[in-house]
Amino acid sequence: MNSDSDLQIAGDLLEVQHLLRPAREHPATVAEFAGLARSIADDRSRWAPLVQYDATTRWYHRLLSLPGYDVWLLSWIPGQGSGLHDHGPSSGVLTVLDGELTERTDRGKRTLGSGAQRVFAPGYAHEVVNDSLEPAVSLHIYYPGLTDMPMHAAQCAAAAATV
Repeated sequence: MNSDSDLQIAGDLLEVQHLLRPAREHPATVAEFAGLARSIADDRSRWAPLVQYDATTRWYHRLLSLPGYDVWLLSWIPGQGSGLHDHGPSSGVLTVLDGELTERTDRGKRTLGSGAQRVFAPGYAHEVVNDSLEPAVSLHIYYPGLTDMPMHAAQCAAAAATV
């Protein structure tokens, strides 16, 4: 507090309700979506019992479907990948919950360890692969909810060759 000021606050400021913003019911900013992903990641009892592994395809489960966004849980055994794709009109937050994933784009590749997050805009093309020797689990939040996931088949070989 500035000691030159005559203004002093008496009592509990948090009791002055008209000065407080009401809590949002749902995230509305990138930071709030990233925070939601971190809070879900931190609550292992919320997602770990749901995880399954499938040797033939990536396993996925819609954890939440709320106004304006969806939350998905995915598992990846070694060697499984998404193929090069984007998310149509949706933005997103990818959070690695367990293990390690590799993200490949036309700019190169990035290893994402447990706790790592990637935020992406609509139209962002990437491929996510489990290049490790251990299974991995990730959380994906899409806003608006995922309605389209265009594959970029013609670019897959070119992207893989550059990394």
